[in-house]
Amino acid sequence: MHREPDVGFDPGSPGSRPGPKAGAKPLRHPGIPDDLFKFKCNLVGEIIKHFEQKGFRLIVLKLIQASEDFLNEHYIDLKDHPFFAGLVKYMQSGPVVAMVWEGLNVVKTGQVMFRETNSADSKPGTIHGDFCIQVGRNIIHGSDSVESAEKEIGLWFQPEELVEYKSCTQKWIYEC
Repeated sequence: MHREPDVGFDPGSPGSRPGPKAGAKPLRHPGIPDDLFKFKCNLVGEIIKHFEQKGFRLIVLKLIQASEDFLNEHYIDLKDHPFFAGLVKYMQSGPVVAMVWEGLNVVKTGQVMFRETNSADSKPGTIHGDFCIQVGRNIIHGSDSVESAEKEIGLWFQPEELVEYKSCTQKWIYEC
């Protein structure tokens, strides 16, 4: 497996399952469940379960207390929104579990698994639909593009933290 995220999969013919291109690099997606809420409600395992059941592979996970400066950098694209200060304060209110997931279309699929930012608009079975009530207290953040994933992975993790391994289930999940 290569380290850099890339859109490295062939869509295949209509009706067929997509398979990896020769020499393709897997996509990586940082899933960052937010804040102390999930620890009190024991939801870290539920979030991991959603990704593992989908067939994605966990590359790195760590528990950290993010500083205000760090969160300002992470959410820089939201700095002009009225909710920015509240978001940073909320994210600082407890530890964060930062994760990187790898697999076919993981960025796009992750967004489907989260669904709408407003949990009232999310269907049951999605992470926001099942575990969130208020927009300002969402329990997960995920990259919205491969480019965002690259930037966020570089912000949250050192290259040596990304674990290289081959899952024993990979041959049952992907056509290789």
